[in-house]
Parts: sequence; C-alpha cells; structure tokens
Amino acid sequence: MSKNISPVGWYVGSYLARFIELEDPLNNVPESRFSTWENTVIVKAVDLDEAFDKIESIGIEHAEPYKGGSEGIPVKWEYLGVTEVLPIYEELEDGAEIMFTSRHPRKLKNLMCTVMKKGELAQ
Repeated sequence: MSKNISPVGWYVGSYLARFIELEDPLNNVPESRFSTWENTVIVKAVDLDEAFDKIESIGIEHAEPYKGGSEGIPVKWEYLGVTEVLPIYEELEDGAEIMFTSRHPRKLKNLMCTVMKKGELAQ
C-alpha cells in the first residue's frame, strides 16, 4: 500500500491563520507582521486530496469576522492555507502514533530544554 494512503482512513493536517483587524490598511503589506495560529485537525478521507479539501474547508469555516475587544473592532482569524497533511497509519486509540518529525542531531542539554514537565501544561 502507498505510504500516502491511510490504511485506517484518517489524516492529520494543519492550516495557518493570521489575526487581522479588518480595516487595517497594512493587512496586505508583505512586510507586515501578524499573530498567527497553526491549527492541527484530524479528518476522515479516502486520500490526501480529499483530506486537503476537508482541512481547507475547516480553516475557511473558522475565519468568520467578529467584534473584538471592548471597542468592538471588526477582526477575524484569516485562513491562509494548509501547511501539512499526513496519513495516520494506526487505529485511533490511546497511544496511537498519529504523526512524527525527524530532527537534526542536537546536544543533550538542548534537547532537555524542549521537553515539558507535567506542571508546565496549564496555560
């Protein structure tokens, strides 16, 4: 079977959204900076293309304008696009691996700075 097809029919993907004030004249200036979120979701699909379409639909669906802050400024999280789509190879259950990342070799002291302790999870 192709490594691009999920044998269990599930895919994990991410999309990028930026926060904008709808009336800001700098919204389309390439050098402007924006707060962004990369949201990761799972979707049921027959292949990568269908998974991409579903992830894109989710991103667009979550880009509704609203009134922000005490001044009620028109804002929204603007959908920018899909950043990743990967097949899930195992049935979804506790401990199922849904994604992985290969990383370049780093010093142990630097690796240990990237892992979290249980008490650090709360936001």
